[in-house]
Amino acid sequence: MKILEEIIEAHGGMDYWDTLEAVEADISAAGFLFMAKRRPVLDHIRMRASTREPRFTFFDFPGPGKTAELIGIDEVRILDPDGKVIARREDPRLAFRSVRHLFSWDDLDFIYFAGYATWNYLTAPFLLMRKGVIVRELSPLSGDLARLTRLHVTFPDDIPTHSREQVYYFDDQRLLRRLDYTAEVVGNWAHAAHLCDGYQLFGKLKVPTRRRVFPLPFGHRPLPGPTLVAIDVHDVRPIVLPD
Repeated sequence: MKILEEIIEAHGGMDYWDTLEAVEADISAAGFLFMAKRRPVLDHIRMRASTREPRFTFFDFPGPGKTAELIGIDEVRILDPDGKVIARREDPRLAFRSVRHLFSWDDLDFIYFAGYATWNYLTAPFLLMRKGVIVRELSPLSGDLARLTRLHVTFPDDIPTHSREQVYYFDDQRLLRRLDYTAEVVGNWAHAAHLCDGYQLFGKLKVPTRRRVFPLPFGHRPLPGPTLVAIDVHDVRPIVLPD
């Protein structure tokens, strides 16, 4: 798709992305979802997203010296400062079917949700070029949304993500401005609009540094509140593949 080629180029280009092993970022996050699931907010947490596979790492989380990892759809785990696994959950998405998850998330729950979500965010839109991802252009909307190009995206089963079907919105400079999805681990009713702005250049990557997620109960107009998740990206460091 020509439009997808333009989008990839606007965010840094596939040639540059292919030189990267990972993307590291310092991120803070808060919002209604944290309160609803009894989770502490994130304050300048260092994270790493692999560019090669769905793999994500939190450093000094959930405590100083500890490391938390998402490994695809298969596993989440917590390691102590010596690299010893001290907690693990296989097939972590299945755990969200329990009644407890309606009221609270433990550390492994949060590592799964925040891990796959942030991996998706930091690797977009290059994520759309992965094998098995199906992309098609949608017709324009009316009003102020008419200026945005919409792409309907269907993800394969081996990519952990909010929902298999999502809609990405791009502006006339081909920058990502919004994602619509259902946060299925929260609930099949958890439809959301995820707004992206504050673009900055890190290396050759153009990255939105301000992300806000709002309820989207119906139609195309999100509610003005509550802010479900507020993400601030303080720094991004592209990690080049070793020679």
